[in-house]
Amino acid sequence: MLPFCGYNMGDYFAHWLSFAQRTDRAKLPKVYFVNWFRKSADGKFLWPGYGENSRVLKWICQRVEGTGKAQKTPIGNLPAPDALDLSGLNMSPGDIKQLTSVDAAGWKKEAEDVAANYAKFDGKLPKALAEQLAGLQKRLG
Repeated sequence: MLPFCGYNMGDYFAHWLSFAQRTDRAKLPKVYFVNWFRKSADGKFLWPGYGENSRVLKWICQRVEGTGKAQKTPIGNLPAPDALDLSGLNMSPGDIKQLTSVDAAGWKKEAEDVAANYAKFDGKLPKALAEQLAGLQKRLG
């Protein structure tokens, strides 16, 4: 999308990051990353599919309300092993454990890709983004 942007994306990111300084943080939207397509070692999808995504959205709503249980990880908070409503699903404990864990090697590769992308911003990348990326890389080891 970079060729279609009307100005430097570093400036665009800085604009959005500035909301934290000029708005009550409690009123800002919460951001969650979801990977619906994570696969097991044998290549099968770990999450049962679209009809069950509302279970994760329920947990997100519970987190926003302050009631959803989470575990701290290098990439942020993930659902605690018993936090998702899995009633009626036939999921193995191993799949659930894998879904609620961090693939450190995969995330290290992702962080490398993000760093390569950030290098495109002509020195205009907001310091906060570079610091967040450095922190992620440090937490991943």
